Amino acid sequence: MEMKTFKSDFVLLVAASIWGLAFVAQRMGMDHVGPFTYNGLRFALGGLSLLPFLLVARKKRKNRARVQDDPGSKEILQGGLLAGVILFAGSSLQQVGMLYTTAGKAGFITGLYVVIVPVMGLLWRQKAGTGTWIGALMAAVGLYFLSVTEEMTMSFGDFLELVGAFFFAMHVIVIGKLSQRIDTVRLSFVQCMLCSVVSMIVAVSMEEISLSGIRMAALPIFYGGVFSVGIAYSLQIYGQKGSHPAHAAILLSLESVVAAIGGCLILNEVLSGRSLSGCVLMMAGMLISQLYPYMVSKKAVRD
Repeated sequence: MEMKTFKSDFVLLVAASIWGLAFVAQRMGMDHVGPFTYNGLRFALGGLSLLPFLLVARKKRKNRARVQDDPGSKEILQGGLLAGVILFAGSSLQQVGMLYTTAGKAGFITGLYVVIVPVMGLLWRQKAGTGTWIGALMAAVGLYFLSVTEEMTMSFGDFLELVGAFFFAMHVIVIGKLSQRIDTVRLSFVQCMLCSVVSMIVAVSMEEISLSGIRMAALPIFYGGVFSVGIAYSLQIYGQKGSHPAHAAILLSLESVVAAIGGCLILNEVLSGRSLSGCVLMMAGMLISQLYPYMVSKKAVRD
């Protein structure tokens, strides 16, 4: 493996680890503040952490010869508002869901968005390959073992996480379409700030907000905002430039594993044998859905 590729893969592993531990931070933060207060402050910090990238992007735009090709503020605002509303729905469901489930289970269920994205693509007449359907089936069986009890019931928290995963999948699709014509940093800033404002509006109307609670939750909020949004976002951009797509898929999928390990070590969460089997199946399904096209194309080249 070339040193450049190794560095890129290592950077992606760090990004996945940051995102995985963010589930732990989210659980810890809610020991002191409500879910909407946490999200409101977290996304505000996340948006502010993107300001250096906005300044760099602005300087690059000024140096371009064809400034007229750059999308206008109206288009960026509209795209950011659309993405922000979807992100608000997904992050709210995820955050509230973690009041009733573990960080580890939340990480694995949220990770299902990598399987849901290509399946939802059928609505736009995008064909789903064999690997997608195999991965979706394995992930569905894994979800059954992880979340569905022997009495055929699912906890309220797991259900919210599952619905949230669909919103995160929708968010990926929308970002994928918008990023083709809109600067992703400016888009991220707008959606983060919208998510923050709406979350705080809901928090003021539904939750008890205290400065003492915010102070005690300061570290988890800081981690969830600056590390999860600002640092991990930049690491992902840097890492994916020099990493093979197959490597990136594997490494970023490890976010769910890190969430489960972090939940066990930091929050003393325990997964039963049935739940662990579900995690393994879900992880395998997520990886197969991402890597199957690469494995088939590599086999075709060898033949």
